[in-house]
Amino acid sequence: MEVISNRHEIYARISHERHSGRSVGLVPTMGALHAGHISLLERSREICDVSVATIFVNPSQFGPKEDFTRYPRTLEDDLAKLERAGTDFVYVPDSHSIYPPGYSTYIEPPAVGNRWEGECRPGHFRGVTTIVLKLFQLIPATVSFFGRKDYQQALVIRKMVDDLNVPMRIETCPTLREPDGLAMSSRNRYLTGSDRQQALGLWHALQAASDKINAGERRVSILERELKQTLNDHQIEQIDYAVVVHSETLEPLETVESSAVILIAARVGTTRLIDNLLIEG
Repeated sequence: MEVISNRHEIYARISHERHSGRSVGLVPTMGALHAGHISLLERSREICDVSVATIFVNPSQFGPKEDFTRYPRTLEDDLAKLERAGTDFVYVPDSHSIYPPGYSTYIEPPAVGNRWEGECRPGHFRGVTTIVLKLFQLIPATVSFFGRKDYQQALVIRKMVDDLNVPMRIETCPTLREPDGLAMSSRNRYLTGSDRQQALGLWHALQAASDKINAGERRVSILERELKQTLNDHQIEQIDYAVVVHSETLEPLETVESSAVILIAARVGTTRLIDNLLIEG
């Protein structure tokens, strides 16, 4: 495994791989890796000749009151995990090489980023699309892999790639969960013991709404009431949103007639968690 911090070097190495006829898979991360990230690398190794990961805690996607300085940085451990996973290259830039002094160019995110996280975290998706497009420019991969846990983010990136004619395929991979159902997340390490049990309310809420849909309930107002009630039953009261929306546009629905997605964002203790469940039908 080669660890590269110079942007010219990573571009040259990956360009050489592509020109040599090898397919390249890219997994962008902010570090603090868990099994969900590693599953993306495993998928890359399954279908690509060369696998690349990036580690960069992107300051432009954090709001002024968010946890940028607190976000876990575990580089040594991350590199060990990536090497065990068979990663070929890891790009670890410093902030100045990504955002040099005087940097002022940002990507305006697509409309699918306007609601939900877009409303709760103004500027977040601008930071996400900017860093992802910069990484795509530096690492001209064949395909890039993202987790479904960040459902809206994956849609935003996919739409950006389509809109801007980026010659790269986006593959969204399933959410990995702990045995009790909690979605794996780098922020889970912030949870105290009691928070950890309380956080299961997100998964239980998703299951409760899904059970109602499977039993024939199609009215979104009833389903969203079930979501909020289940969250409240787990003493989760700081809810940013708990909604059932169209799976592609993320626009609100009145009834579930075709593919929909349940989205939840809520705070457990001092930790903000998100989760989702795709309803295909």
